[in-house]
Amino acid sequence: MSTLQPLRRGISLLGIRSLTSQSAPVVSNGSRQAFRLRSAATRRPVVSFGPALPQLQVRFASSEAAGKTQLYDLHVARGARMVPFAGFSMPLQYSDLSHLESHNWTREKASLFDVSHMVQHRLSGPGAMDLLMKVTPSSLDKLHANQSTLSCLLEDGTGGIIDDCVITRQGEDSFYFVTNAGRRQEDLAFLQTEIDAYRSTNGADSIKWEIINNALIALQGPLAASVLQPLIHGSGPEADLTTLGFGNSRTLYLTLPDGSRTAEPLLISRTGYTGEDGFEISIPTTTPTLPQQVVDLLLVNPDQVRLAGLAARDSLRLEAGMCLYGSDITTAQTPPAASLGWVVSKDRRDPATGNTNFNGSSVILPQIASPAKTLSQRRVGFTVEKGSPAREGAIIVDLNDESRTQIGVITSGLPSPSLGGTNIAMGYVKQGMNKKGTEVGVLVRNKVRKATVVGMPWVETKFYRP
Repeated sequence: MSTLQPLRRGISLLGIRSLTSQSAPVVSNGSRQAFRLRSAATRRPVVSFGPALPQLQVRFASSEAAGKTQLYDLHVARGARMVPFAGFSMPLQYSDLSHLESHNWTREKASLFDVSHMVQHRLSGPGAMDLLMKVTPSSLDKLHANQSTLSCLLEDGTGGIIDDCVITRQGEDSFYFVTNAGRRQEDLAFLQTEIDAYRSTNGADSIKWEIINNALIALQGPLAASVLQPLIHGSGPEADLTTLGFGNSRTLYLTLPDGSRTAEPLLISRTGYTGEDGFEISIPTTTPTLPQQVVDLLLVNPDQVRLAGLAARDSLRLEAGMCLYGSDITTAQTPPAASLGWVVSKDRRDPATGNTNFNGSSVILPQIASPAKTLSQRRVGFTVEKGSPAREGAIIVDLNDESRTQIGVITSGLPSPSLGGTNIAMGYVKQGMNKKGTEVGVLVRNKVRKATVVGMPWVETKFYRP
């Protein structure tokens, strides 16, 4: 049995299913690499999009033992419903709040998510910048110390998205970045190959790469800053969170109940995956009790902060128009096809800068310059008429074509808790059908439902910028 099946059952009972991909969007970059979630085991039928659009083979995982994050015992003690996800036993939701209540709590107050299953990396050395500038399309050389950017690891040649990630520049030649747990093996193999190739030319000491075994939690919601600020140890400008804007980080201590500071400093980044203001906090584990201590501090006032799980995290990120790797993006898409062309920095598009040489640039740059001529499909948002929601894998058809030729596929979809149950979805449609206001059909339970292409996000993001 696939490791994903128990999670699918749990999500289905909650009325959402977009946490795991039953299908994947079509190939847009010529990649012949089949997308895999974890390890290959069973193969689902290939989804056809008609003769004009290529096809993608999708493979799913075999059974494997689920790992535990540093906060597993806390989840069980707090009444979490645990499910296998990305190789770990993770909380789907907690006994004190339903999925809907937890979602709304995050939008109105603050929720705490355990995201320790994510992979935390540190890359340093004189070659760190060059290596990351090759495998991503971002202008990392323009980042200031402790500044972050969302980026993508790109497949050489095709420009396919190997993974999305957040990269923080911590020093002149030191970077911290976080990648997805579900892509751990693929990412590690990719990075090892790239690093080995760089070292073979520039020497073994040119790059140092390490995986950090820290716990990682996300405090998200409009009350996040007011909850965290009183816990910051010390005073002065660095301790003032009003001067810490979105996409920036600091290394700070928290104050324990006895007035002392935490045994080690924490990396606190103002970022998140919900569209709300919030922080991701990387907690060292050399002091084994530190993750539990930090979580206990943040949960002191249950009228302000509650624990939240994967179910709420998924519906929150979809409302914010954020992609889930494996559902909305894979190696089959380049950033422009996935409507992520903005991750390609402007100076990396201009040949005059000399910075246009990155993995897949020969494919990606023409797509940015002439999308109508070079892209067969685009990722867009939809609102779907009342009734059963359009889930991932639902076929998109042309309403003006009596033969109902397939023109795309839904990759994520659910009734929006913040919009009173309005059916929202994202997916891929063929070029020319991606303009806002375009009406298409979606096959839901063998019935054609009308959907309209809309802009994303559906719920305005509230990222804090001083």
